[in-house]
Order: sequence, then structure tokens, then C-alpha cells
Amino acid sequence: MSEHAKDSGLTGLLEELDREIVGDISLGSILEHFNSRGFGPLVVLPALLVLLPTGAIPGVPTTCALFIVLIAGQLLLGRRTPWLPKRLADFSFDHTRLTHGVQRVRPWTLRIDRLLKPRLRFMTQGFAYRAIAILAIALALTMVPLELVPFAAALPAVTLLLLGLGLIGEDGLVILLALLVMLADAAAGVWLVG
Repeated sequence: MSEHAKDSGLTGLLEELDREIVGDISLGSILEHFNSRGFGPLVVLPALLVLLPTGAIPGVPTTCALFIVLIAGQLLLGRRTPWLPKRLADFSFDHTRLTHGVQRVRPWTLRIDRLLKPRLRFMTQGFAYRAIAILAIALALTMVPLELVPFAAALPAVTLLLLGLGLIGEDGLVILLALLVMLADAAAGVWLVG
């Protein structure tokens, strides 16, 4: 893994977000700060916001989903500098909630960081990269109706988190794991409905 990828591990991303952005955390500030890092962090961070205590704030899962859809859509269109509408960019939440969440999950994120390493890189480049963007859009769109069911938006958020981590770590095995989680979620959904 490159030095840049190591510095951008899950723990590093969360701690940087907590440390570098002053005051309330807005989606616009996340985009501005992490835009140069590629698509991975821009999927990981909103997915984490849904999984952390911030995800319990009404509107956070839907807003994070819209963020991912817009960023992934612009990636597919070849736009180099993603853009957000002002209303979405201005959506923010209290910094204290993030700080508590980061402290709570740090032992787990450090373990995850140790598992990430470059392998099966073809799963993170070229056509696969664009396929991941399409998949991210589909998963994010499912978070919108799932917000109505308590904690249900966490299911696609976990898959999005894994996809983003796979891109950050150039780890195709994590991408495959994300696909397995997605299939398991879909099978569970079919079973519950049927």
C-alpha cells in the first residue's frame, strides 16, 4: 500500500475529520477537505456517519445517501472536481457527536486498518472502479427508504463502507467481501418479505 493509502486508513480519516474541521461538520467541508483523496474516502465518511451515533439524527442517512449518489454520479460522468448543491453542502451536525463516535470505534478501526493491504488490485481499478461507483449509487438509494425503519440504513452503509475501504487500501478482497455482504443482505430481505 502506498504511504498515501496508509495515511488514509479508516482511523486516520476519522481522526483527521475530527481534528481538521473546526465547528459543526458539514458535507461541504468533508468534500472540500477529502476531495483530493479520490472516491474511497468520499464513500467511507458518509457511510460511517450513518453507522456512528450521528446516524440516529433524522435526515442524516438520506442526506449522506444523496451525497454519495451525487459524488458517484459525477465520477461516472468524468467530472474531476465534484460539486454539491448549496443546501446539501450546508447540511451539518454537531462536532461533539463525531468526536464521541470516533473515540468509541477507534479500537475497531485500528483492527480494520491492520487487515487492509493491496491485493486483487484489478477489483479497484479501471472498469471495476466505475462498476463500484454504480453499485454505490444503487446502495445509497436504498438508504433513503430504509431510514424510515430504525437502524435499517446501516445495512447498505456497511457495504458502502467496505467498498470505500477496498478502494482506499487497493484491496480487492475487501471489495469481494462487500459484494458478499450485499448478497447476504439481499437474501435476508427476500426471505423476510417472502
